[in-house]
Amino acid sequence: MSLAIELQHTFTSTFQETPHLIIKSPGRINLIGEHTDYNEGFVMPAAIDKGVYIAISKRKDNQIHLHALDYDEHYSTTVDLLTFGDSLWTKYILGATRIVKERESLGGFNLAVAGDLPLGAGLSSSAALTCATTFALNTLFELALTQIDIARIGQRTEHEAVGVRCGIMDQFASVFGKENSFIRLDCRDLSFEYVGADLSDYEILLLNTNVKHSLASSATTKEGNLAKEL
Repeated sequence: MSLAIELQHTFTSTFQETPHLIIKSPGRINLIGEHTDYNEGFVMPAAIDKGVYIAISKRKDNQIHLHALDYDEHYSTTVDLLTFGDSLWTKYILGATRIVKERESLGGFNLAVAGDLPLGAGLSSSAALTCATTFALNTLFELALTQIDIARIGQRTEHEAVGVRCGIMDQFASVFGKENSFIRLDCRDLSFEYVGADLSDYEILLLNTNVKHSLASSATTKEGNLAKEL
């Protein structure tokens, strides 16, 4: 069973309805430019085939109900309060929701999330989650957010909801990634071009060493607590 089908089944059993849509946002690798995006340098990331899936539907009230398959956790709040809860996955989803709400009108919704990215493996699962959330809200409520808006909202979510002062490379790659292409991105002005990924006789190996990567492990949130990246 594919992850999208499993997510749809879980959504239906959890919320007693079928989702209005299912969104996938990919993780990324980076060929050139580690730690240069937040220093306004050049980077060359690419989206990969693994990512974060979100199933979502509108509610008739102002409640927000979330469910994470990977953790078997449920969290509820309202559009008016938008409390984040203690789990990082809720902070990413609801942090993005709060930023969208600053500029757009939102109603209540049910949302379920799952992913096939190894968590903490340096493949930007948190960026995929925030971008998937924002794209899902943009589609569900017929908003007018652009691709760059979605990437910037993902970056702001890291800054404000989690306390990670990251650059925009991860979110940009998740939103603008194209099959068989790297993205040559100038982080000074976000100008970019696609570079073909035909490597002829060469292959890039992506290895899961099972060593956890956490951008937020040395970052302090506004409350003074240490956070860990998904």
